[in-house]
Amino acid sequence: MARWRYFLLGTYFGLVLTKSQVISWYKIRNMFYFREPDLYLIIGSAVLVGAVSVALIKRFHPRTFGGESLAIPGKTLTRGTWMGGYLFGLGWFITGTCPGPIYAQLGAGEAWALFTLAGALLGAYLYARFRPWVG
Repeated sequence: MARWRYFLLGTYFGLVLTKSQVISWYKIRNMFYFREPDLYLIIGSAVLVGAVSVALIKRFHPRTFGGESLAIPGKTLTRGTWMGGYLFGLGWFITGTCPGPIYAQLGAGEAWALFTLAGALLGAYLYARFRPWVG
């Protein structure tokens, strides 16, 4: 039963992404050319919600439903972080999507998103393979 909740939540999230046109290649490209400021507001609100959530977790030290302590470990910037950020941004610019909306694009019938999904999976594999080298 719990899996259906996740499926329905994912479906709802995909609908929100589709209706807000966050999955539109043209809208993403225009964002990178500074022609679509509304996407910056969407991304900024996500960053704000994430920052507030992290601050609350660090302040109140909540526990999971299983009773385990919930903590967010720190992360240092390495050569891999910079390389990964550059490649992520380049891929986002070229394909017009980041990993989350790929599935919404597929659900919307955008068959070319299969190439984006293949690239994301290849990138994840290469990261796992070369992780010791990139730090």
